[in-house]
Amino acid sequence: MIKASDFGRDFSWGVATAAAQIEGAADLYGKGPSIWDSFSNRSGKIKKGHHPTIACDFYHRYKEDIALVKLLGFSIFRFSISWPRIMPYGEGMVNEEGIRFYHQVIDECLLNGLVPYITLYHWDLPEALEEEGGWTAFGINTAFNAFVSVCAKTYGDKVKNWIVLNEPFGFTSLGYMLGIHAPGNTGLTNFFSAVHHAAIAQADGGRILRAEVSQANIGTSYSCSEIIPYTQSESDLLAAQRVDCLMNRLFIEPTLGMGYPGTDWEVMEKFSIQHSTWRHTERLTFDFDFIGIQNYFPLTIKYNAFIPVIQAWEVKAKNRKVPHTTMGWEINGNSFYNVIKQFAAYPKIKSLMITENGAAYHDKVTEGKVHDAERIAYFQEYLAAVLKAKNEGLNITGYMAWTLMDNFEWAEGFNARFGLVHNDFKTQKRTIKDSGYWWQQFLKA
Repeated sequence: MIKASDFGRDFSWGVATAAAQIEGAADLYGKGPSIWDSFSNRSGKIKKGHHPTIACDFYHRYKEDIALVKLLGFSIFRFSISWPRIMPYGEGMVNEEGIRFYHQVIDECLLNGLVPYITLYHWDLPEALEEEGGWTAFGINTAFNAFVSVCAKTYGDKVKNWIVLNEPFGFTSLGYMLGIHAPGNTGLTNFFSAVHHAAIAQADGGRILRAEVSQANIGTSYSCSEIIPYTQSESDLLAAQRVDCLMNRLFIEPTLGMGYPGTDWEVMEKFSIQHSTWRHTERLTFDFDFIGIQNYFPLTIKYNAFIPVIQAWEVKAKNRKVPHTTMGWEINGNSFYNVIKQFAAYPKIKSLMITENGAAYHDKVTEGKVHDAERIAYFQEYLAAVLKAKNEGLNITGYMAWTLMDNFEWAEGFNARFGLVHNDFKTQKRTIKDSGYWWQQFLKA
């Protein structure tokens, strides 16, 4: 059985959260509406009509929740700063109550001996900016840079660890191409515009942090999946290559100075040519101190001529009769190892950090206790994959579990539970799950 000590004394352990998913107080204390506040008010967009107005009420319970992070034995608390709480209209006016709140959260972390990791953008774009085009609009970069500058100057003396964007492929594809997530836009034109502005934002944000925060440790995070062709046929192999280009290469390669990935795929070749001039390439590039890897599942891909543009579709885990979580996501620790190796192969990456990893299950609540043996087994399998990669010499510096407590899981609402701590959303009572106690013992060993 692996132990935390197997990873070495300098390896860091933490839990990750996001403002829109836990904070609540969505329309209080000067905060402006975010795209998720607006999206959740649209009928049928969130399962069971759930909304993040109260969420986990972290805004009022942050001391209790930070104490839980400490109690479970973690050394890092990753949280995000809500852009509309700091700048209710996206730009211009700064909300002093919002500024004060994050000072309190940071101070509470430090008081408990926890290292705060701040994510600057974890999907809660101010609605006021979305009304001007959101991530598809050229002006988004000016607004984002102003937001980053405020945060860096305000908190940079206390916080040295920063993550610029959370999963840019996630929010651009789900929110601007497929319409499944906020703001609910669709189409390739919206998607590629959002991609380019987000890719600029990750590099611009890094440069601002470097200029404003002394001794900063700056990263950005990517959702990554091993892409596995269903068969070794040429059509399946090429379909998997197209999906890999979008999911794994689209944002990391520009920031490494490689420009956007061009492939034998006319759509990407055209986009790459348009946005890979020397002027674009220079602005898209930033030398991050670490790259955050966020992995939940591999994808098995089959060619499908009826799917527009990408001509590929996923062969679901349940249809292949392989182990999967309650969300249908395949459980595959070896695939996690493979995707870590894939990113580590880029020679310009200094270090990797696992900034999210976890699983949703139907937990069993009996007599005031929460049993989740499947989640414990999941963590054991995935941590073994991290240790294997680390023992092979890869510079992996830490791991953050997703997530501290059950929360507002985007379009899934409160139905998908990923937490180490169970949350009763009616009473806001926190109950440590068996997996939370497992982590507590694991981190002592």
